[in-house]
Amino acid sequence: MANKIRLDIVTPDRMVYSEDVNMVIARATDGDLGILPGHAPLIAGLDVWPLRIMKDEGEHQLALCGGFIEVRPQKVTVLASCAELPEEIDVKRAAAAKDRAEARLRTSADIDVHRAEIALKRAIVRLRVAEKK
Repeated sequence: MANKIRLDIVTPDRMVYSEDVNMVIARATDGDLGILPGHAPLIAGLDVWPLRIMKDEGEHQLALCGGFIEVRPQKVTVLASCAELPEEIDVKRAAAAKDRAEARLRTSADIDVHRAEIALKRAIVRLRVAEKK
């Protein structure tokens, strides 16, 4: 297990993922992080972006919609407001959310632009992860 690091992904509703992995690649609010076993401890905010998980059998991705990551030498914990495995993503619903957000941004009259941009980004990330499964 020396070449593995434990990855736990937790949302307010459930434990989404808990396995030993080779590497984790996350998009923090100030740049990308590549985390291997023995990584120095850190805590960082996470952006809305796919979380990449490297295992012996290849790369897997999860859709994250922000949160925090805590790294310790032998364990990574992701606390996310939401996280979805590729097989859990409803592609039609994500595409509809993307279309709604784009329409809101086009009208730009009396809308919360920041909220619409985040909704668009979440939908794009969900679609990107779903197509990789």
